[in-house]
Amino acid sequence: MWQIQPTLEIPNWIIPIIQEYAPQISGKYIAQLLLQREIKTPEKLVGFLNPNSYKPSSPFEFGMEMEQAIERLVLARNNQENVTIWGDFDADGITATSVLWDGLGQFFNRENQQLSYYIPNRLTESHGLNCAGIDQLYQQGCRLIVTCDTGSTNLKEIEYANQLGIDIIITDHHTLLEERPPVIAIINPRYLSLDHPLYHLSGVAVAYKLIEALYQTLPDIPQRPLEDLLDLVAIGLIADLVQLKGDCRYLAQLGIEKLQQQLKNPTRPGVAKLLDLCKRTGDRPTDISFGLGPRINAVSRIYGDARFCVELLTSRDKKRCQELAIETELANTRRKGLQKEVSRDVMKKLKKIDLSTTQVIVLSDPQWQGGVLGLVAGQVAQEYGRPTILLSTEGTIDLSNYQQELSDHSEIKLARGSARSINQIDLYELVKSQAHLLHRFGGHPFAAGLSLTIENIPIFIDAINRQMREQLKSNIQEIGQRNIQVDLVCTVAELGVDLFQELKLLEPCGMGNPVPKILIQNCWFTNAWNTSEKDLRGQKVQYIKTTFELWDESLSTGFPGVWWGHYKDELPEGRSDVIVELDFNTFKRQYEIRILELQSAQAQTPPASINLANNPILDYRNQNFNQPLSEHLLILNDCPTCWEDLNSWFRRAYAEKQPLAIAYTLPQLLPPEKIWEQLIGVAKYLSRTHQPVSIKKLCHQLNLGVIPLKIGFEILTILGFKIEYQDQAFYISWQKSSVCNPSETLNQLIQAFLAAVQEEQFRRQYFCKIPLSTLESIAVQTMIKEANKNLD
Repeated sequence: MWQIQPTLEIPNWIIPIIQEYAPQISGKYIAQLLLQREIKTPEKLVGFLNPNSYKPSSPFEFGMEMEQAIERLVLARNNQENVTIWGDFDADGITATSVLWDGLGQFFNRENQQLSYYIPNRLTESHGLNCAGIDQLYQQGCRLIVTCDTGSTNLKEIEYANQLGIDIIITDHHTLLEERPPVIAIINPRYLSLDHPLYHLSGVAVAYKLIEALYQTLPDIPQRPLEDLLDLVAIGLIADLVQLKGDCRYLAQLGIEKLQQQLKNPTRPGVAKLLDLCKRTGDRPTDISFGLGPRINAVSRIYGDARFCVELLTSRDKKRCQELAIETELANTRRKGLQKEVSRDVMKKLKKIDLSTTQVIVLSDPQWQGGVLGLVAGQVAQEYGRPTILLSTEGTIDLSNYQQELSDHSEIKLARGSARSINQIDLYELVKSQAHLLHRFGGHPFAAGLSLTIENIPIFIDAINRQMREQLKSNIQEIGQRNIQVDLVCTVAELGVDLFQELKLLEPCGMGNPVPKILIQNCWFTNAWNTSEKDLRGQKVQYIKTTFELWDESLSTGFPGVWWGHYKDELPEGRSDVIVELDFNTFKRQYEIRILELQSAQAQTPPASINLANNPILDYRNQNFNQPLSEHLLILNDCPTCWEDLNSWFRRAYAEKQPLAIAYTLPQLLPPEKIWEQLIGVAKYLSRTHQPVSIKKLCHQLNLGVIPLKIGFEILTILGFKIEYQDQAFYISWQKSSVCNPSETLNQLIQAFLAAVQEEQFRRQYFCKIPLSTLESIAVQTMIKEANKNLD
């Protein structure tokens, strides 16, 4: 479904501020986009556009964890202990390792190997700490491990290191366990509040904050400025697809400024050579997301061992860096070919499954290269609108590195793979729900890695689909439905340098601040041609793209474009509606569009005209009022627990042609166990007094929605309460339970009740924090459906 963002009224103050930074532009496009992204005050706008006006957070915002980490590092330096950086093999992990290698290298002697680094092999070790690697470091005399982009969930491995007398400092950003690991310090922004400006830091940015704290603690020791690390920080931040808000955006902005200096004045010859090979200049975030990032990631995907990437990014030896950069480029071209092959196999398998009964796509094959499964899973998830898990079952894997519970079987047949999410479905929690079937897993809400025994795959497929069905019962989002948010509607005549300069003010773009998606309607294609990519040796790679010109009736010339991974025959004949991104091709020195989605111009029903300016949504959430709101408003005071709650108000606002004021606040959220106790107390009170109670009053008194209350009623019935509904009210009385042995059922229902309360509380928090622009977009979608229904 294509959702066109509503047109918002532009306040008078916004255009003059924009033109201070870009006097040559009109500002009309960027102003709309900024307002849609909740940049609605002069202070926010200036901080967004100008990093020099932003106030970054202190690294000591991490509190005692940072203080303890610095204290231990200073002790290691004073005692000349051997310290090892334990990194990860993706772009975020490689750049994080490089930041610590360069940063800690200012305080520890790298020449006598007092400082070293360890990168697990993607194909044999997977993510995170492992005991075999820890053993190896112990034999080398290591007494302190500093992780980066990993380690938060490795409890058993951490305990093993502690037994050997090795201390651990964790720097990471992945999902936390409920139990704090037994480490010297764990610096992870997920311990901070969701609205903290450091919350979305990636692994490389957390590593940078550790070095920043060390620089502040021992300012007279470093010989090189801290800012020299920022180009590496930008590469990892943008490649890892974190939300570019708060300090993330600030660090990425400064990092790109450093990165674009590499071609003119290369302080990192490896980075400069990579930019040259991928025909990029380093001044755009897309130079990272489509250039540097995929190349760094490709090394571990193809070779498994990515240790030389740290040397590539940090060495000053120009000749050596050129050799490593070429090796990296060849790995990337090989990755493209493998990705195409696996993608073709996956598409064949998809034709053999019933997608109408499939909530989570899970496919496996012994021939698939594990290193590219995450990339293909992401493509499939996007195209089919379902979480996707792809597994390689290539054979027996040595498990002797993985703890004592498998000591009787040094080898076992494991499937290993990657998962990718879609439509805000929390993939980590979805996979975690099947932890009992898995050997290992880890990740975050949008991506995860996992391994399991091959014999468990059929059980896993059934269980995870059943879990997804349960989640969808309370979610308005239909599985398989792809919601694409269109930011601007333009003509071909509006494409080009002026629009590009406006959109560039949004950069760096990423999650939370996506690249604007532009809809071109009623257009057509000419001069289409598809070509295969070639590697450095001139050999063709099985990875194709189609080039074309896009035309519409606004202009007498076409506009160049590219469609990656598609053949020219896939372009439709006749007129189309196309969603694109506008870009600048540095190699060809031309502006061009990149196709994201397309369909026949007749395929989509023209939406009804909905203008929120006539009936606006007014945001009064989480505010204390001295006087009542206007009686001319529709006022929503109760915090919703699902989208349908809100949609009913959107439909009412549309029908009554009134502004809707969302004026709810987040209610006090008691622990679910406490709410359960209150429900029992209310039931006992009502059974003694024989008083009726309405469902609205009961929900309000207990701060519960209908779903957990229904489960609660089932539990009360098992416990011996009789619940009757008469005259729009409930009567609760006590009677002896008829269930002889209710313990198992009762325990299951109580756990279901507690889980439902917890889920509902999460949703209340979500609806109190969700940006107004998202609410407006959903409101327009709902109103369009209502208008089209009326037309029918």
